[in-house]
Amino acid sequence: MIRYSSAFILLLSINAILFSCQPKKYRDEIYEKPKVNPNPEIKSLTPEESLQRIYVPKGYRVELVASEPMIHEPVAIAWDGNGKMYVAQMMTYMQNVDARNENEPWSRISILEDTTGDGKMDKSTVFIDSMVLPRIMLPLDDRIIVGETFNRNIYSYRDTNGDGKADEKILLLEDTVRDNRNLEHQDANMIWSMDNWLYVTNKTFRYRFTNNVFVRDTLPEPAVGQWGLTQDATGRLFFSRAGAEIPALGFQQHPVYGSLEMEGKWDESFMEPWPIVGTLDAQGGPRRIRAGDSTLNRFTGVAGQEIFLGDKMPPAYGDLFIPEPVGRLVRRAKVHHVDGKIILENPYHQTEFLASTDPLFRPVNAATGPDGCLYIVDMYRGIIQEGTWVGEGSYLRGVVKAKGYDKFFGRGRIYRVVHEDMKPDSKPQLLNKTSRELLTYLGHPNGWWRNTAQKLIVLKGDKSVVPELVKMVEGNESWIAKLFNSDKDFGLERLHALWTLEGLDAIDKTLLKKAFADIDPRVRVGAIRISDHYLKQNDREIFESMKTLANDSDVEVLQQLILSFRIINDASKPLVKSILDSHPTNEVIKVTAAENLNPSFSVIQQLKEKYKLSGGDAAAQVVHGYKIFKEYCSTCHGADGKGIHQLAPSLVGSPRVMGDVEVPVKILLNGLTGPVDGIEYNGPMASVAKENDQYIADVLTYVRMHLNNSGGIWFGRIRGIREKTKDRNKYWTLKELKVEGKSK
Repeated sequence: MIRYSSAFILLLSINAILFSCQPKKYRDEIYEKPKVNPNPEIKSLTPEESLQRIYVPKGYRVELVASEPMIHEPVAIAWDGNGKMYVAQMMTYMQNVDARNENEPWSRISILEDTTGDGKMDKSTVFIDSMVLPRIMLPLDDRIIVGETFNRNIYSYRDTNGDGKADEKILLLEDTVRDNRNLEHQDANMIWSMDNWLYVTNKTFRYRFTNNVFVRDTLPEPAVGQWGLTQDATGRLFFSRAGAEIPALGFQQHPVYGSLEMEGKWDESFMEPWPIVGTLDAQGGPRRIRAGDSTLNRFTGVAGQEIFLGDKMPPAYGDLFIPEPVGRLVRRAKVHHVDGKIILENPYHQTEFLASTDPLFRPVNAATGPDGCLYIVDMYRGIIQEGTWVGEGSYLRGVVKAKGYDKFFGRGRIYRVVHEDMKPDSKPQLLNKTSRELLTYLGHPNGWWRNTAQKLIVLKGDKSVVPELVKMVEGNESWIAKLFNSDKDFGLERLHALWTLEGLDAIDKTLLKKAFADIDPRVRVGAIRISDHYLKQNDREIFESMKTLANDSDVEVLQQLILSFRIINDASKPLVKSILDSHPTNEVIKVTAAENLNPSFSVIQQLKEKYKLSGGDAAAQVVHGYKIFKEYCSTCHGADGKGIHQLAPSLVGSPRVMGDVEVPVKILLNGLTGPVDGIEYNGPMASVAKENDQYIADVLTYVRMHLNNSGGIWFGRIRGIREKTKDRNKYWTLKELKVEGKSK
């Protein structure tokens, strides 16, 4: 009889455990693409019929979660800590080709519940009624933050008597100035980020609860997104911009340090979508339609993206999912970290993760659910583009009329994508848990649970859990505990614990210095960001400790160090220079270090200095005009005003800008359609007539004076031109405006 020592038996046991903990190889084979119908019949299908038209890779299936009449015109979903699903519904969005009644208070937010546990919603309650196109919806604890279109006020709502309907409404932030921008360019999709700040898609501000008070902080530049905002497991933000046909941007560095876009963030093929149904209603017209099968040849309507952090689709964890409602598809992008640079890749060859042959399928939002699955919001309708771009004389209007897209509205579906080898989690019950009970979820394999637990602990403000959080950051788990908790990412648990302490205003410098030496670079990056607070106070102790990180082996740690060192630029210059010298060929290091080593006045300061002697309020107008241009116009005309290929022409040297001031004013008041300089661009230019006279005068003053060395415009001129053209209700053409000559 062979006898084994206890040590040998222990070794065998450990090997067995290690073997069982190895990641399973999950199937992820793409579907066989159906033959594309280039000119499909436009007809409404039942939810079950439409579901059969959706294709996903082998190993996945799509399930119907909710549909009309339970919901109508859904645009976004979110869950509270107990798994109740909130659904924002824009019930007046493009109910006809002229967008009549769009501003009426007929929209709502509903609560959907699955009371049987089968994954399908069976109970619906209108939580808030009589709204104007809700666009901000962020569950807190038993409260929810809400913002509406055209309204800059931000409120919290609460159900105090348990009937599922909001009966408490509290003003969190008052801003009485009406937002007159086109609804596609207004703030949306507020998220609670890992850094405990609340971000929206395109605002110059971020927000925070401090001692239960809502506060606002100014970012260096406006955020760069439109509809859709998400974050990865470490709090890196991902935006998208449909107007500029950009499926993802803003992810190379955090917006608290300004914007940074880099070449090579994807190869050219990434911009090419692969629908499985003909697409005739692309705003860009025929040039956006692929010859042969009439499918969309470039992203154009990207919206509602999501970094998937669920634990029930293992091959897709950390991937970016990008709904494209014009293409009737959802792109899956692998997010690669290469020498500090973030690069996106489509893992499938000329195919998409999810696509439909139903021409009314309109995915506008994606979300990671508490059950660990991926959810898709389908607005299910005909017209998907806002009315400003479907006006008389536009390409889209002709297609809408010819195909009858305007006859299909008022519906909506929500789906979830399930991996066939994984069972979705049950509904959470977190709202009534104590802070101490919530601690265990900071290392949950599903990011929804991690983020929700951190948010709830911070909102409670219970500092009795600080000692346990400190132990988490210090990593006091035994190796055997880690072995038996192989589904837990202890690096992320420590990172969440660190940011939870920051949210509780309980950060200790001694703990930060320990975190600087953490084995996980994600924790080191987080510790550096948190240290910004001390650098702003010129804390020498923290600065001296951060110096040791200048030799870090991780490029993302070095990039964050350089970004944080901008706060104390002069003192940190030698360190930044040494990092650059040690990584002379690294693109991210070179770009990030350049601002530290070659500081200059901010753009706004430069503008003030340049135009302060120009007379009148020229400097103030140019500065305000720059902010408008940066936030709104640069989307299509480029940050330098020199235009973007196929999107919009150059404004530099443009005869439409430099000549008679009536021409650019008329264009802004009513929009412009048709060729410019012999080129057909991506649909008409939108009207901004809803903006006041000063707004129009200021942005034109910036364009004329700063981009063209021409004269400014007094706001009184706008008033007169507006009166002269008050009866016009269609776009201008250059032929009508009698403008000749090309931009330089």
